[in-house]
Amino acid sequence: MADAPRLKVAMIGHGFMGHAHSQGWRVAPRFFDLAANPTMDVVVGRNAETVAADAARWGWAETTTDWREVIARDDIDIVDIVTPGDSHAEIAIAALEAGKHVLCEKPLANTVSEAEAMTDAAAKAAARGVYAMTGFTYRRVPAATFARDLVAAGKLGEIYQVRASYLQDWLTDPEVPLAWRLQKELAGSGALGDIGAHAIDLSQFITGLTLTSVSGIIETIIKERPILESSSGLGGTGGAEKGVVTVDDVALFTGRYDSGVLGIFEATRFATGRKNALRVEVSGSKGALAFDLEDMNTLSYYDGTAPAGEQGFTKILVTEPQHPYIANWWPAGHILGYEHAFSHQAKDFIDAITSGTQPTPSFEDGLQVQRVLAAIEASSSNGSAWTSTTK
Repeated sequence: MADAPRLKVAMIGHGFMGHAHSQGWRVAPRFFDLAANPTMDVVVGRNAETVAADAARWGWAETTTDWREVIARDDIDIVDIVTPGDSHAEIAIAALEAGKHVLCEKPLANTVSEAEAMTDAAAKAAARGVYAMTGFTYRRVPAATFARDLVAAGKLGEIYQVRASYLQDWLTDPEVPLAWRLQKELAGSGALGDIGAHAIDLSQFITGLTLTSVSGIIETIIKERPILESSSGLGGTGGAEKGVVTVDDVALFTGRYDSGVLGIFEATRFATGRKNALRVEVSGSKGALAFDLEDMNTLSYYDGTAPAGEQGFTKILVTEPQHPYIANWWPAGHILGYEHAFSHQAKDFIDAITSGTQPTPSFEDGLQVQRVLAAIEASSSNGSAWTSTTK
């Protein structure tokens, strides 16, 4: 809304995920009637030249290389963190203590102890009306949100089983260089935290269940890669010298939810031919559903209560005005894309801030997923033994 008050946003970090968040901040106030207007005031990066180029491309008003200076400013309301995981805790805690609302990309941190410190800071900030949210953006794909709504309405009956996977193939080439996502000190973990975290969160979001124990194994397939000389997007250019990959390439695990239901999970960046295949399938006593990010405008639904001979999976095109988020976009049948979920994320965050309510997923939700990730790593180290995800 043109006459709405401003909420000034500072984004720390840029690159691939910064571009996606920038798109969300740019578009959300133009399609949704928000009680406050988020404005793209400053973007922070380590390299003055590259951050200036991104600011000009995406519409950020200012640039700087000093995130501490930005957090100290009185005219910044929201801090959006899209940096590698090793800096999440320091930036988020400082921003919350400075009275800034915080949106932080997933996984919340590199360790459980860091995530606990962030969650504690968020709880203290919330008592002062300052809010924090974890960026599990795929919750806000309309078909995924609609899946959650169907389960909550009892359309599947009692949940029997969950299957979730996130499959990519961008690391199958051994010449892909040793970028930050392949270094544990920066990324925390590999496929497990980078994409497995999404599968964990989305399975819990859709079902309303919480994973309480896991048994799994993680593996590094290519153990050395060319050291990165220049970067672009998820890849870059490597030199002749090689360095050690210190994160996992593949994570396979089973999990038990608080209801007793079992789930089976796979996260890999070595699934040749799979580009961004996040899939969650839920089976229940009355029906089943399946969501697939590579077919993100549809939801497969099976009505087990239909008469014999009339049963079968139905593909629902989730583009009708009554579907989540859709009414503010295009006419029915005009599909949405990857970037729209980031506008939904920005919209939901602004709505929570202006209404004085805790946004979801909260830092506490991010901490719970972090504990699941840590339990999977511990289980792998202990011969795939069942490991609790609680304190």
